[in-house]
Amino acid sequence: MTPVTVITGRMVPLWRADVDTDQIMPKQFLKRIERTGFGEFVFHDWRADPEFVLNDERYAGANVLVTGPNFGSGSSREHAPWGLQQYGFDAIIAPSFADIFRTNCAKIGLLTVELPAEQCRQLVALAEEDPRAPVRVDLPEQQVVAGSVHAFFEIDAHTKHLLVEGLDDIALTLARDEAITAFEAQRPSWLPTATS
Repeated sequence: MTPVTVITGRMVPLWRADVDTDQIMPKQFLKRIERTGFGEFVFHDWRADPEFVLNDERYAGANVLVTGPNFGSGSSREHAPWGLQQYGFDAIIAPSFADIFRTNCAKIGLLTVELPAEQCRQLVALAEEDPRAPVRVDLPEQQVVAGSVHAFFEIDAHTKHLLVEGLDDIALTLARDEAITAFEAQRPSWLPTATS
């Protein structure tokens, strides 16, 4: 997993509440057996509307999604975070996230930032007024800076460590390889080991 430290770029404003994973990644695209290729299907049904924000060329290449409360609710499908990341988003800013969605994002290195609704609305207004407005999301310093908004956010210390170090579940386990090997060397031979 790529380490997450400072994300700079531009914002996509999507001020909608209760955006669920069915809307982010519709069910018909869950049949793929690979973990890749989901980016083109993000918000598929909404993109049929020519006025939908992701159809606006002014936001092409923007890498920070700013949205409304309870983002990522609904089913626990991992395909939604995969699709958002593969579309090009490095961070999502919202007043709140569904817990499972937030966890699934962290496991792949997609940063979720919770800010008060008023600050999210200010970011949305800034991006709507100026699609080229820069944003800086600093995970080590836990702050977001864009226009007149200079906001600090909270994040679980363990999740922050994993993101900053670029550790997924497998890398976290491998970091303890020596301790695991030493533990298993002391186990009676009739007990299973990680390699048996």
